[in-house]
Amino acid sequence: MIAVHSDAVSVEEYLSELDDVRQEAVSAVRQVILDNLPVGYEEIMQYGMISYVVPLDVLADTYNGQPLMYIALASQKQYMSLYLTNVYGDESVEKWFKERYLATGKKLNMGKSCVRFRKLDDLPLELVAEVVARTPIDEFVTTYQASRSARP
Repeated sequence: MIAVHSDAVSVEEYLSELDDVRQEAVSAVRQVILDNLPVGYEEIMQYGMISYVVPLDVLADTYNGQPLMYIALASQKQYMSLYLTNVYGDESVEKWFKERYLATGKKLNMGKSCVRFRKLDDLPLELVAEVVARTPIDEFVTTYQASRSARP
């Protein structure tokens, strides 16, 4: 099965819903995330995806009352997605990420925060490790709060 939206309540359940190829790819990216995730973020299932979030006991005042997503990983119908909100929320990080990605020689297929990939080899895992490790939780919370206070 290729998940478009999952009702899985655990990461293990989510992974078990995937076909072997996607399960291997998502598991590999997940391991890179876990190996490089700054202290304080937690892994949960959120919005039908594996999500790495700021826990509510660190930041309860979010726009929707849910834990603030830092990174998410999902299997979509046509591709897999890595959502990088630290890239989306900071123009300098976005510029850095895009330049570094293109320098790997791999094709970048990206929306605002979503890097789409069809197979594991499409994704530069060393860069994924760097971007995951790049934003400590306190810096991410500060950036988020500044963006919310700047709204009219």
